[in-house]
Amino acid sequence: MGLQINIDNGGTLTDICIIQDGSVSKTKVLTTPYDLSKCFFDGLTKASGVIYGEQDVARLLEEVDLIRYSTTQGTNAICERKGSRLGLIYCGPANDLAVRLAEQDEELYAALVGDRVVHLDPDAMQRDDAQMVAVKAINKLTAAGANRLVISFDGKSFIEGENLFRKIALRKYPRHLLGAVPILYGSDLGSDRDVVRRTWTALINSFLHPAMEAFLFNAENRLREYRTKNPLLIFRNDGDSSRVAKTVAIKTYSSGPRGGMEGMKSFSRLYGFSDVVAIDIGGTTTDIGQYVNGTVAEQRRGHVEGISVSFPLCEVMSAGVGGSSIFKAHEGRIVIGPESVGAVPGPASFGRGGKEATITDASLLCGILDPKSYFGGDLALDIDRAATAVHLNIAQPLGLGLDDALLHMQHAYEEKVAIELHRFTKVSPDTKLLAFGGAGPLNACGIAEKAGISSVAVPKMAAVFSAYGIGECDISHHYAATLHDCDNKGLREAFSALKTKASRDMFAEGFAEGSYDIRARLVVLVDGKEVGYDLGEDAVIPDALKGTALMELELSAVKELRTENQKQATFVAGKKANADGTRTLLTKGKGRVEVPVYKLSSMKTGDTGVGPAIIEEDFFTCRVLDGWGFVISDAGDILLNKKG
Repeated sequence: MGLQINIDNGGTLTDICIIQDGSVSKTKVLTTPYDLSKCFFDGLTKASGVIYGEQDVARLLEEVDLIRYSTTQGTNAICERKGSRLGLIYCGPANDLAVRLAEQDEELYAALVGDRVVHLDPDAMQRDDAQMVAVKAINKLTAAGANRLVISFDGKSFIEGENLFRKIALRKYPRHLLGAVPILYGSDLGSDRDVVRRTWTALINSFLHPAMEAFLFNAENRLREYRTKNPLLIFRNDGDSSRVAKTVAIKTYSSGPRGGMEGMKSFSRLYGFSDVVAIDIGGTTTDIGQYVNGTVAEQRRGHVEGISVSFPLCEVMSAGVGGSSIFKAHEGRIVIGPESVGAVPGPASFGRGGKEATITDASLLCGILDPKSYFGGDLALDIDRAATAVHLNIAQPLGLGLDDALLHMQHAYEEKVAIELHRFTKVSPDTKLLAFGGAGPLNACGIAEKAGISSVAVPKMAAVFSAYGIGECDISHHYAATLHDCDNKGLREAFSALKTKASRDMFAEGFAEGSYDIRARLVVLVDGKEVGYDLGEDAVIPDALKGTALMELELSAVKELRTENQKQATFVAGKKANADGTRTLLTKGKGRVEVPVYKLSSMKTGDTGVGPAIIEEDFFTCRVLDGWGFVISDAGDILLNKKG
């Protein structure tokens, strides 16, 4: 590939990684939550300036081979509980589905659905009054304020039942009428037999769909105006990508963080690390994952906020704490997030009307951030506004001086991230912390100390690491079908039907049959656990599964674009680095002291230094604490180690 643009859209900043003939460059723009297509095109415009020396987005879109896009908007929406009011219609023998759903996450269920639930008897769609029953259920939920509905049937024939309901809804509430409420059926997303898991999947998808649809189609339409030769590809949380029209909303959840996990795999293999925990800190969330023994954990039934869903997901946990998370004083202590000021109005120091205190404001006042060089010099920070926000929201309510308030904020922030890290990962003496995202390196040493980790790695591409991690992701589509007639004839029929769907979808991606791989397997329940058996091209039931009453056929169509990189890099200490300047830094116990500032771009292979110090790159700042040292690798990355 000649020219590739990878874009990772976060709640506060949007990262752009440019890959051109093996070289990598980057830039950032502020996210515009009121119109995400604006920051998308702002990013493309800024990228064109990086490539050509002047802004020429028309030329860029004419020459680009691939545009890949990932987002944390779905993750942020779930974390902040911002989205549609859903109504649930459930048909099944027991009236306890709402209770079973709420058991997994009572707070999230209350935010998405609450009491907007209607239960139908198992035979409701077979009765003479089925039409009236369906209409009454829909009217009751819309009157209660639901603006999107989810339909979920239980039992062996749940697909047939949902299709009967669908026919009534289309007759009585045709989609062309103004005000028609969108309806999603659980079977639209898959054939998962677990009704709780399938219903949660449909609810989360319906919750995320409106925002994803509005932005992505708007962005794609604007690309068409430039007659871009290749479609916009959406990077999904399963590690692959597809066109906008072929992407399910729930698969955009945590897609940005998944890009970071792909980057973690590549980075760990580059240095031969075997145990790495990652913190990807953006403006709104901290995304946490772990790489152990050559891979990042992925579950066939992934989790969203701890809730089991029907699709495979990388095991990434998103905590509601980031560079723009709001700090508050509550009952004599500091509370952080999950609310975020986002990019608009942003932290108080951005000077865009924000009045809440954030770690960005505290870092500026501590002297970690340079108000003139922040964000590559494109966003001057306002110290006075930051001081006012911290004074009014933290110092005054807690009866602290400004410096003490800043140290308390820093401690609370680092401790919260460390606690979340321990909740999700297993830390050993050999564990290394990989810190990335715009705010990841900032407090990495402090977070590591509180988490009991003595080694921290910071990639030179840390500021856009998730966008970088998208790399050469494959293009793929995945399908599933439940087999009730578990014989070779039934398997071949289902296999042929899914293969036909795959050929249509891959043709829409631009790939003819035979130019991509078909992979299939059968999944059965064994002692309550799902076990997979790979199938060959013949689609024959393995001897071990003969006589099984129920199984699920999974089929994937994959166009491979990834390439294995055998390159290796090392951290070998050499001479002492030359500082590029000094800065006055607030430290615990010593007050404000002068510390050296090192520019990452100026340092060479093997350069070393000790803390307290600051390492700066255009779009990230790394604080080196007292008692820590650093070394630069032959690939330009940073390794920080706690001494003693």
